[in-house]
Amino acid sequence: MAEKSCVKRLQKEYRALCKEPVSHVVARPSPNDILEWHYVLEGSEGTPFAGGYYYGKIKFPPEYPYKPPGITMITPNGRFMTQKKICLSMSDFHPESWNPMWSVSSILTGLLSFMMDNSPTTGSVNTTVTEKLRLAKTSLAFNCKNPTFRKLFPEYVDKHNKQQQLVSEHLSPESPEGENSKPETEKVVNSSGEDVKKVDTLRNTRRNQKQSFPTWMMLLLVSIFGIVMALPLLQL
Repeated sequence: MAEKSCVKRLQKEYRALCKEPVSHVVARPSPNDILEWHYVLEGSEGTPFAGGYYYGKIKFPPEYPYKPPGITMITPNGRFMTQKKICLSMSDFHPESWNPMWSVSSILTGLLSFMMDNSPTTGSVNTTVTEKLRLAKTSLAFNCKNPTFRKLFPEYVDKHNKQQQLVSEHLSPESPEGENSKPETEKVVNSSGEDVKKVDTLRNTRRNQKQSFPTWMMLLLVSIFGIVMALPLLQL
């Protein structure tokens, strides 16, 4: 059972996170166990994790903040093993380096920073950038299959549902009303037909111009030739 000082400390940290959220970090305690926290790290732009949502757990000891927590990640990410403790200076792998002044926000900020690095550690894996990008794209859908995630982070579930709705609307062959209700392929055909008519009209016009061009040019040349030939006669 958690000590009173531990419970008070974790409650205080949760209120602080609600009041001043940390960028790219969301963390909430389990409704049934104040010692078990669940977090989501959002991948930073400009990294292979951009667009990813990485779900995991922090397990605090009853003696917190005098002893460090254990940290695991659940979402496949290409940087850390899933369901395995991650070795950090802020985790229970290194109790000798733990600082009681560190908080949930500082722990998760440190984890996010270390995630962007490539330094090997216990619980890390080595994958390609392509693999990390692929896992980032599928991370939210993976998380939403987890009942605990769905319960603790409904805003991310809503985000996923909206993304799915946009994809469905984009793939739908029909739009709601009027001319827009025609399939896109029909619109393309109609548009192409109109373009063909315009091109044919333009060609006919140019053909007519080419046919009439030699006639008036020939008359002009004949007139000029006649004048040139008449000049010697005029001088006589």
